[in-house]
Amino acid sequence: MKEISCAALLFDLDGVLINSTPAVARVWWRWAVEHGFNPEEVVTRAHGRPSLATVREYLPNADHEAENLEIERREIEDLEGVVPLPGALDLLSRLSEDRWTIVTSCTRPLAEVRIKATGLPLPQKMITSDDIQHGKPHPEPYLKGASVLGFPAEECVVLEDVPAGVRAGKSAGARVIAFTTTVKATGLKEAGADWIMNSCADIRLLDRMKDLRLALRLPR
Repeated sequence: MKEISCAALLFDLDGVLINSTPAVARVWWRWAVEHGFNPEEVVTRAHGRPSLATVREYLPNADHEAENLEIERREIEDLEGVVPLPGALDLLSRLSEDRWTIVTSCTRPLAEVRIKATGLPLPQKMITSDDIQHGKPHPEPYLKGASVLGFPAEECVVLEDVPAGVRAGKSAGARVIAFTTTVKATGLKEAGADWIMNSCADIRLLDRMKDLRLALRLPR
């Protein structure tokens, strides 16, 4: 067990707190086929960043806002298989609401639908793609996430599952726990993750009085 301390935790949503990968893959696969793109490539590119960025990349001359709204509508409607990941509900229930938030590349309506569908608590202050100008791997999302809680990013720990998110957290100055729910450990390590673990089930909250003191069960 590795013990660490921090002021607050900044959670990515998909792949960290919830498993929405099947739904995300279904929506982007169909969208890619409709537009004549390689669906495997599009699904990989779409994960972990704002959907608008993917739309702009693949359809530079389209009505980006209209395409993005259609993607959002499909994702909101497709909740089959969207469930909390191991340990997520237990860890969040033990944290004070002023010591954690969610920083996600989802839009706010989509994030709220998925959070409610999985029974996870909805944070009072949350950063979504609607709140930022630059998506991950830019540091802006995690800088804003730390700011809404009132802490410097350097005093926070980010929890992520993809290289773009890991880089965003590190660029913001935070330490990063990365889960192997979406990407293999080698890719997360190359992105700069400080610790690589399986899920929130491997994190135990030891103390929350002054700082958060956590025990991390790291793979052998």
